[in-house]
Amino acid sequence: MHAGAEGTTAPERLDDSFFQDPQGLFARLRSSSPVTPVITTEGVRVWLVTRYEDVRAALADPRVAKDWVAHMTPEDFDINVDPVQAYLDQHMLNLDPPDHTRLRRLVVKAFTPRRVAALRPRISAVTDELLDAMADGPAQTELIEAFAFPLSVTVICELIGIPVGDRASFRAWSETLLSSRGTRKEARAAAVAMYEYFTGLVTQRRTQPADDLLSALIAARDSGDSLSEHELLSMMFLLLVAGHETMLNLITNGTLALLTHPGELKRLRDDPALLPSAVEELLRYANPLNHATERFTLEPVTIGGVTVPAKEWVMLASASANWDPTRFPDADRLDVDRDRSGHLGFGHGIHYCLGAPLARLEGEIAFGSLLARFPELRLAVPESVLRWRPSSLIHGLEGLPVRLR
Repeated sequence: MHAGAEGTTAPERLDDSFFQDPQGLFARLRSSSPVTPVITTEGVRVWLVTRYEDVRAALADPRVAKDWVAHMTPEDFDINVDPVQAYLDQHMLNLDPPDHTRLRRLVVKAFTPRRVAALRPRISAVTDELLDAMADGPAQTELIEAFAFPLSVTVICELIGIPVGDRASFRAWSETLLSSRGTRKEARAAAVAMYEYFTGLVTQRRTQPADDLLSALIAARDSGDSLSEHELLSMMFLLLVAGHETMLNLITNGTLALLTHPGELKRLRDDPALLPSAVEELLRYANPLNHATERFTLEPVTIGGVTVPAKEWVMLASASANWDPTRFPDADRLDVDRDRSGHLGFGHGIHYCLGAPLARLEGEIAFGSLLARFPELRLAVPESVLRWRPSSLIHGLEGLPVRLR
């Protein structure tokens, strides 16, 4: 990437200390350098934006763009972009209008509040099955393995039309592609495996269509409804990875937040009507993402009084914005009944999460059912021993051991 204007001090590095405590760095930068270059674990320089007002404005600024294939050249990078990963990455989340608008229109119907509400019985049934198995098992369990992962991946797989039996493969591929520690060879192998899997599945579903999103997108593609084969495959990649990763980590992070705030946990247990509000607060307080997916400047853009040169990568720290005390008083405190309107847990602007209605419904069912089934739920280990995944983008625990009774 372009070197751009150099600061007077060496940029911060997003190392393991960042993965384990991103809010610590965000708080420091909001006060001292709210728009500043940082170095990722891959050695790439990006501009990190940490204040609410700046992050929200940049998320809606068309000069801070997504479609790097259309606007960037090899000279704009200081790393090699793997062609397979680049192929899968060309989905609507990494596109600008008009392509983004066209692709979003094809899938948004699957995530309308009415369509999502129809999924409630199935989500509740899957949740109850998992909780039944936990209740029949040992008093201590690993919440990610027993509940958060199987629930999140089952819901999104059934919605899209992907065999749930392949979920272990999805998880391995996803974790590899989102890790900031893996090698380029490992990432490429995961991308190739995912590409080959989706190609085979699309071929199969063409001859055996079903009542699912994948079959609907294949029909749109084959009827000439402005959807290319490339776009179809990358759409599957986006929906699967984003759909299960965000919910897995919302359930896990949110459970940890509640268990470490017993007063708020009691409020929620005593008044289940607070569940919708609590889910929004958990999205603000314990969001699954540290930052929005990367953007770059099409031209020099002034953000928070700092001019970022053209063709520079920009990391908009939505998790930091959600903890900005100028927007949310006592932002570092969990409050299941706070006025959290305007939080950036689902982003902002044209890339606002189209899965938000599904995430809200799934969160309400997951947290409500888990807390009701296990009134003695508590951490099985000290919070200090928990580790966060080594990912700049994803804020998610490696494990969450809990005691059920």
